[in-house]
Amino acid sequence: MKKYFSLLFLLSSLNVQSQNQIIDNIVDEATNNSKLEQLAHELLDVIGPRLVGTPQMKTAHDWAINKYTSWGIPARNHQWGEWRGWERISTHIDMLEPRQRSLTGMQLAWNPSTSKSGVEGEIVIMPEFEDKNSFNSWLETIKGKIVLTSMPQPTGRPDYNWEKHATPESFEKMKAQRDEMSKKWRKNLQNAGFQWRLNNSVFEEAGAAGLVSSNWAQGFGANRIFSAGTKNIPHIDLELEDYGMLYRMAQHGNSPKIKIVAISKEHGIVPTFNTIAEIKGVEKPDEYVILSAHFDSWDGGTGATDNGTGTLVMMEAMRVLKATYPNPKRTILVGHWGSEEQGLNGSLAFVEDFPKIVENTQAVFNQDNGTGRVVNISGQGFLHSYDYVSKWLRPVPKEITKHIETTFPGSQGGGGSDYVSFLTAGVPAFNLTSLLWSYRDYTWHTNIDTYDKIVFDDVRSNVILTAILTYMASEDDEKASREKAVLPINPRTGKQMTWPAKRYPKRKGEIGRESRSSEGGQRGRRGPPRGKEENTNNNGKEINKN
Repeated sequence: MKKYFSLLFLLSSLNVQSQNQIIDNIVDEATNNSKLEQLAHELLDVIGPRLVGTPQMKTAHDWAINKYTSWGIPARNHQWGEWRGWERISTHIDMLEPRQRSLTGMQLAWNPSTSKSGVEGEIVIMPEFEDKNSFNSWLETIKGKIVLTSMPQPTGRPDYNWEKHATPESFEKMKAQRDEMSKKWRKNLQNAGFQWRLNNSVFEEAGAAGLVSSNWAQGFGANRIFSAGTKNIPHIDLELEDYGMLYRMAQHGNSPKIKIVAISKEHGIVPTFNTIAEIKGVEKPDEYVILSAHFDSWDGGTGATDNGTGTLVMMEAMRVLKATYPNPKRTILVGHWGSEEQGLNGSLAFVEDFPKIVENTQAVFNQDNGTGRVVNISGQGFLHSYDYVSKWLRPVPKEITKHIETTFPGSQGGGGSDYVSFLTAGVPAFNLTSLLWSYRDYTWHTNIDTYDKIVFDDVRSNVILTAILTYMASEDDEKASREKAVLPINPRTGKQMTWPAKRYPKRKGEIGRESRSSEGGQRGRRGPPRGKEENTNNNGKEINKN
């Protein structure tokens, strides 16, 4: 018996030594042989933004396959749907009267191209309407004109800048002015017969030559770029002060006139994909640990923090694991999902198309919201999540885990990222929630979501975290429990929280109908988390191969 226990102790010691060696190798490979900067350059600078249905999106899928193949990791594209094929080429906007100058803005997504000579027209703003009849009467006057459709902002300075420099009285005065303007704007829309946003097709049907909006993100120089709400006329988003200048000119009777040349290409109906790569398990090949990140982006910037950084984390984690842990116990699968921005479509399609994989998934690790180091992991309402997630976290270097707050069992994730697609199927799926780094006000779906916003030290930290979590989940002798906790009462509603309901992918998008207005934002997704900002404080079938 004594010899038996000695043998067990020896085997246990050897396992610990082996585990420690692999952990050390992961840290060393991710730190000293990092490919993050090169990957970021190729994806963001060379390929650029990845709007679903664009040639750039397909180029990104094929690029990822080539990268994985070069690392000895089999990869393929899984076609899950079709989308309207569209490509942004160039946008040029000039003010012609009362003086000449170029303006800063861009065409919104899925907007039809102008001719090479463009569209010219006088700028008009909406007056105050008494009722829908007065709005309809005004519509008769806009034929051939370009309509401003957004409320002008009283300031282009973010609130944190006011709070830092203004007197308290001045700051409060500005906020009161803005609130009053917003109230009047909403009331005017209601008088015109709208609820909370404009239906831009109304202006198009009335003969407007074009539409100009300004969807300010509340940060210096940052505007959100979504989709157009017109079928035949240009719809552009204009930088805040250029928009404000035109609005003031129209308001004071200066009759501004602009020219819009917005060149884009239609590519008909095109296939849409997820890119899937696998490191095959040697002991339990039919069980999976899934790495998850959406591949697509909006196209105002280059999609650097939404979700270029999440993509880079998962690609680099797979490369590191292949180099240090080439024969995992369970199969390690990475999914680069398409059309997350329009409602988690790619990941929902995967869950629907591959139920056997989903059924046998140990865990999903998802990364999305920005470039910062991971600071929160929730148990997502799984009753025993503490038992296994804390075990998987234990060997992660303390300089990484000291920044991470964990919540067990936590509550179900109802947010708008791809881990929710797996939660709806009962899979232990965990979002690696990162420090925001002004994500909401500066990079979430904006024109300045670009390479320069990446904090590579934080991204490298996330690679190490993800790779170790994946290794530990793969090696775990036990299958992660899917038993759900009794969810708490929502303090806002007073009702018990519920698990996310089953959702279905949209497999045909923007085909044969007009796109949605930029004023309404994106479809099927909530905004990013409103966390504490540093600048406000201290500044069952085979995967198809294609």
